[in-house]
Amino acid sequence: MSLLAIDWGSVGVKAGQFILSFSILVVLHELGHFLPAKWFGCRVEKFYLFFDPWFSLFKKKKGETEYGLGWIPFGGYVKIAGMIDESMDKEQLKKPAESWEFRSKPAWQRLIIMIGGVFVNVVLAIVIFVGITWYWGDEQLPTKNLAYGVHVDSLGKSLGLQDGDNVIAMDGKPIENFGTIESELVLTEAKTLTVLRNGEKLEIKVPDQFMQKIIKEKKFSGMLIPQYPVIVDSVSNTAVFNAGELKKGDTLIAINNQAFRYYHEFDALKKKATNQVAVLTAIRGKDTVQIKALVNEKGAIGFFQKSPLAILGTEHIQYDLWASIPIGFNRCWETLDRYVTGLKQLFTGKVNASDSLGSVISIGNTFPGVWDWERFWTLTGIFSIVLAFMNILPIPALDGGHALFTLYEMISGRKPGDKFMEYAQMAGMILLMGLMAYALGLDFWRLFK
Repeated sequence: MSLLAIDWGSVGVKAGQFILSFSILVVLHELGHFLPAKWFGCRVEKFYLFFDPWFSLFKKKKGETEYGLGWIPFGGYVKIAGMIDESMDKEQLKKPAESWEFRSKPAWQRLIIMIGGVFVNVVLAIVIFVGITWYWGDEQLPTKNLAYGVHVDSLGKSLGLQDGDNVIAMDGKPIENFGTIESELVLTEAKTLTVLRNGEKLEIKVPDQFMQKIIKEKKFSGMLIPQYPVIVDSVSNTAVFNAGELKKGDTLIAINNQAFRYYHEFDALKKKATNQVAVLTAIRGKDTVQIKALVNEKGAIGFFQKSPLAILGTEHIQYDLWASIPIGFNRCWETLDRYVTGLKQLFTGKVNASDSLGSVISIGNTFPGVWDWERFWTLTGIFSIVLAFMNILPIPALDGGHALFTLYEMISGRKPGDKFMEYAQMAGMILLMGLMAYALGLDFWRLFK
């Protein structure tokens, strides 16, 4: 990959959105630990966004707590006195426990402190999804509005779909919103599709290895694209006409006497006419007209087509606050369910780790190259619920690992030894750092292969 080919402006916007989103999630997560620790009388020595080995970018002490900004953007932490955590500070543990230390508090208080971050991330995700629903509502393309069916790429054709098909059900469940088809196909591991073809319903069986093929090719969208005619919406002043001219409302049907019906066909034909004067055939009212126009070096003719959503017709659904609350809850749990399904596919071998794992580079790349607040908050909500789930896993060094040991203590009445906790924390940190290094390596390999 040439560095000159990278759109650095787009990269900067993506990085800015990622840093802001990640900072919101980490600060609020750590606040979920910080506040109950303070409420229960624990001394909090540090509150950091990002990790700060050897040095920090910024730090300021207020009261007993040092607030700072680290230089490794993989998370953040609060250092609570008397707790074996990321800091691996063992010196304090050699001394007798003080009343203001974490280890001297009752187990139920320690449990609340440990799961506080997860709780905050869950609440944040719900609030974000409710807010998105309330503010932006829904813009849907109903499957019933696909009057011309869909255009299918090679992956879709390998499934048995054809241009002009309309997918109307999945595993017998009707599909109302076209925009959910591809994600539902992957995440529900659908076995059958019901297709409307030439007025007849057909059942298409989804091959067992199809999900793995989608993940490997990273084809999460674009497999099915609505077909629509090419209708002129406006003409640019850069257009060059040798005979006649295009007008608003014209419907193009041929280029250089090669007929087409839909945009993807037109797009392929006009690319063959690059740097040439092409003969365009269009329907204008009841008449058929011909226009000679220059196709420039980029394959553009100089007109803006009518939006496919405007041609097919979308449905905008606006909700009030009370209606947004249950919808926001459902979207939060649906997001979590899809993520868990993806992990299940990973651990059962249905997808390869090398195809699906990614580091901060992959995460940052999910943000758009232009600043889009709806997309920003949607991704932040997704990452918040994912962060909550990942942190509650019973792995040493994560909140779930600490919580598991505390629950064991509450049930058995025996507290795990400090030495055991130290080794468990170290093992968990090695596991997590190794996984992050592996994911980062995969991203660099994909970037430069």
